[in-house]
Amino acid sequence: MYEDFKATDRWTGEKLHCQWKGTIVAIATRHADATDIRFSVNGGPVWISLPNLAWVEQKRRTGHVITDYLAAQIAGRYLKQAIESGYDNGREMYAMTVDEVLEHAGAVVQEVGHTSNLPSLPVINENIRAEDEMGIHLPGEPA
Repeated sequence: MYEDFKATDRWTGEKLHCQWKGTIVAIATRHADATDIRFSVNGGPVWISLPNLAWVEQKRRTGHVITDYLAAQIAGRYLKQAIESGYDNGREMYAMTVDEVLEHAGAVVQEVGHTSNLPSLPVINENIRAEDEMGIHLPGEPA
């Protein structure tokens, strides 16, 4: 899905390979009420900032939470659309609004059917779930 994808820049035609690299709560790093999702785009860093208020609004509106996996997919979907629509201008940081986060969350969940169908992160081996590769399973999760 959107943790590792290719996109073509609308204006230059350049092929871009985008890979999720990490998720950081920005309060610690830049004193922002946001969660920053880092991607490598053709080897260079690009950050997508999701406002933390989006987590509260998602729970209030839908009764469901934004998981770490879903947050990465939301940011990746946003980045892919920015590149393909021509909104991408080579910046290293993009800030999403609460409404954009919720819109992309709904679209991602609709694409996969349920958050349990989202790819695990980190991607260690595309043929094996990270939990299986690392032998980590939470109580109540299938082994």
